[in-house]
Amino acid sequence: MASDQPTTDVDPGVDIFLTDLFNDPDFRYNPHPYYRELRERHPIREYPELGEYLLTRWDDCERVLRDPKFSSNQEHRVWPAGTESSSRLAQSAGAADVKTLLFLDPPDHTRIRGLVSKAFTPRTVEELRPHTTEICDQVLDEAADRGTLEIVGDLGYQVPVTVICELLGVPLEDRHMFGPLSSDASRLLDGDSLSDEQFNLGLVAVMQLLGYLNDLFDERRARPGDDLISALLAVEEQGDRLDDVELRSIVLLLFIAGHETTMNLIGNGMWALLQHPDQLRLLRNDPSLIGSAVEEMLRFDGPVHLTGRVATEDLEVGEIVVRKGEQAITLLAAANRDPARFPDPERFDITREDNRHLTFSHGIHYCLGAALARVEGQVAIGSLVERFAEIEPLETPHYRDHFILRGLSSLNVSVK
Repeated sequence: MASDQPTTDVDPGVDIFLTDLFNDPDFRYNPHPYYRELRERHPIREYPELGEYLLTRWDDCERVLRDPKFSSNQEHRVWPAGTESSSRLAQSAGAADVKTLLFLDPPDHTRIRGLVSKAFTPRTVEELRPHTTEICDQVLDEAADRGTLEIVGDLGYQVPVTVICELLGVPLEDRHMFGPLSSDASRLLDGDSLSDEQFNLGLVAVMQLLGYLNDLFDERRARPGDDLISALLAVEEQGDRLDDVELRSIVLLLFIAGHETTMNLIGNGMWALLQHPDQLRLLRNDPSLIGSAVEEMLRFDGPVHLTGRVATEDLEVGEIVVRKGEQAITLLAAANRDPARFPDPERFDITREDNRHLTFSHGIHYCLGAALARVEGQVAIGSLVERFAEIEPLETPHYRDHFILRGLSSLNVSVK
C-alpha cells in the first residue's frame, strides 16, 4: 500500500509532466504526496515549451475556473512555435463531428446548457432518490445472497447507468453494452498522453456510441416518449435551437458523464471509507452524515483530477500573468488538499464543515450533473453501509488507466 510520503524520485521542479509519471504504480495508486510536494515547492509550474501553467493552490484554481475570460474552448489556444497546432482531444472531436458542452463558451454554451439544465436541478433530481434507492436495493439483495460485492462494477456502474438510461430513454436491456465503450471514449480526455492504440480505441468507441444514439434518435422521432431525448428532439424540431451536431454532442456527454464519474465517486469513496474504519463506524452509527461524507469523498479522492482553461486576454493569476492564448491547467486534486483552504487536508473526515472542494469545477462550467451525482453517491454508499454490518476488502484495488478521470478498476468485498 502506498505511503503518505512522495512515491517518486522525480523532483517536481524539473521538466516533467504528470502523465510521464502515470506508469509508476506508486504514483497511480496515490498521487497525492507528489501533488503536495508540487504545491509546496512549485505552486504554479510553468511549461513554456507548451505555453501552459499547472496550478495547484485552491485560490489560483478557483480564480481561473470562475473567470469567463478563461475559456474552455481550445480554439483560443496559441501554440508556441515548433509545437503541434492542435491536440488529440481536438482531433477526436473533429473526427467524430461533436461539439461537447465541456469545451464551449457562451452564447452556445448558455443556450445548449439551458435546454437540459431543468432535468438536473437539485429539486428535480431529489425526486429520483426513491427510485435510485430501489435500484440500489436490488443490487444489494443479490450481493447478500452471494456474500460478495464488486463495488465498482455491481454498484458503481449499475446504479448510475440505470438512472441515466431511464432519464434519457435508452433501453435498459442495452445497458451492458456501454461500460467498455464509455471507458474507452472517456479516455480521449487524456489527450496527447495517449498512445496511438488508445486514441484509436477511444475514437472507435465514440463512433459506436454515436451510431447507437443516431438509431435511437430516429426511433424517438417516430415514437416520442416521456424522456429527455424525446424532449430535446421536440425542441430541435420547433426551431433552430439544436442542430444535429449539438444534439449528438449533448446526449453523448450526458450519457458518458452521467455514469462514468459517479462510478468513480462510489468506488473511490468506499475505498476511502474502508481505509479509514473509524469513519466507516461513524457513518454506520449516524447515517445522517452521508451528505457530508460524500462531500469529503469528493474532496479527498475525487473522480476528476484536472481541467484546463485558455486565457482570452492577458490575465493575472497569483504571482504570474497567463498570456492570451496560453493555458492554465487547474489540478483540482491538489487544490482540494490545499492547507490554506482546508484545515488538516490530508485527514479523511466525514464531518468536515465548509467543504468547498472544486471537484465539480466552478463558474459557468460547474458540473451539470452535480446534484445527480450527489444523490446517487449518497444512496449507493449510504445503503451499502446501512445494509451490511461487515464489509471487508478482498483485494488491494488498482486504479484504471485513465488519468483525468480517476477511479478504481474494481473493488471486491465480502459482505455480511
